[in-house]
Amino acid sequence: MTALNVVVGVAGGIAAYKACHLVRNFTESGANVRVVPTPNALEFVGAATFEALSGNPVDTGVFTRVDEVQHVRVGQEADLVVIAPATADLLARLAVGRADDLLTATVLVATCPVVVAPAMHTEMWRNPATQANVAALRSRGITVLEPASGRLTGADSGPGRLLEPDQIADLARTVLETGPIRRSLEGRRVLISAGGTQENIDPVRYIGNRSSGRQGFALGEIAAQRGADVSIVAGDTDALPTPAGAEIVRVRSAREMQREIDARLGSADIVVMAAAVADYRPEKEATAKLKKGEADANLSTLRLVENPDILKGVVEKRNAQQTRAVIAGFAAETDNPLEYGRAKLARKGADLLMVNSVAGGRVFGERRNSGWILGRDGSETEVADGSKLAVAAQILDAAEGVLGRSLPN
Repeated sequence: MTALNVVVGVAGGIAAYKACHLVRNFTESGANVRVVPTPNALEFVGAATFEALSGNPVDTGVFTRVDEVQHVRVGQEADLVVIAPATADLLARLAVGRADDLLTATVLVATCPVVVAPAMHTEMWRNPATQANVAALRSRGITVLEPASGRLTGADSGPGRLLEPDQIADLARTVLETGPIRRSLEGRRVLISAGGTQENIDPVRYIGNRSSGRQGFALGEIAAQRGADVSIVAGDTDALPTPAGAEIVRVRSAREMQREIDARLGSADIVVMAAAVADYRPEKEATAKLKKGEADANLSTLRLVENPDILKGVVEKRNAQQTRAVIAGFAAETDNPLEYGRAKLARKGADLLMVNSVAGGRVFGERRNSGWILGRDGSETEVADGSKLAVAAQILDAAEGVLGRSLPN
């Protein structure tokens, strides 16, 4: 199979050092990477570093390797262009179609997907000129990612921080799979549950499950990049990177998750219950560690009580007109997934249900997923094996379709 040709563009910002990790992410996946920095980028990271990481020469100007017509060839041969970081200056030059260095010329020539990850101070990101440039690029089919919020240069903090390199790489691969990220959820609120819940036996032991929360966080990542106001009520998660701009509410137990979901339900347009909620909890939680072998520990017999059915409760609140949200749930099955999935959809009353098979340890903790999206209207859409971000995009497409049909004319 032919290696993917990836151009990694680097602009002259302090976050340029993170491009080194991005290059390594792509090269380790087997891609052929060509780094094209701006001249200012080399003030932060030297050409030798990028050449060593990529195994390819590094040039910045349109007058180098003229005999190879490099200012055209690099863009023509690219399967994917990813720019990280993209400064305010670079966004402005891209927006007006400049071709005054090798990077801008490459983007102007490229017909492949282009993904741009901005990084700059908050005031520069929020400036109307920058926002107009971003809007112009998005209108042309270029995916401009929302930056993270966090520590910037010096003591400043706020929106404008570069996303983590692995996030950028994963989102760029998703664009290759599903197309440019559309800003289709601007002004919408998306509420997501993610990860497994933990039900304490004592301060040391708990009942839990194998859910990593990756699919729920992938849903939050795509929803946020589509412009939604995202809240993720997260159970046990594996230190996953926070989607740009998303609110993360940490919980442990099913009852805590139910409380936080209910508190945010009224304003939600889409609710996706991706968490693996424990069905049962210990009837009594010990306040001190139970000692093995002691008479009062009784660890060989644990009396359980049923946890609230959060998905069913959300549907009941929608039926009582406490929310108008489109509701999607998940069904992880080890056998007969479609049969059990259809039965669960009918029983819960959700609009959509993502059904997948977790037999043999699949899906939990993995970066890929597959299955079927079942609709309350009887629809059934197969979801081919793909990254959890690509699967998230398909789930949100289905939810947006239901939302569009439910809006008044």
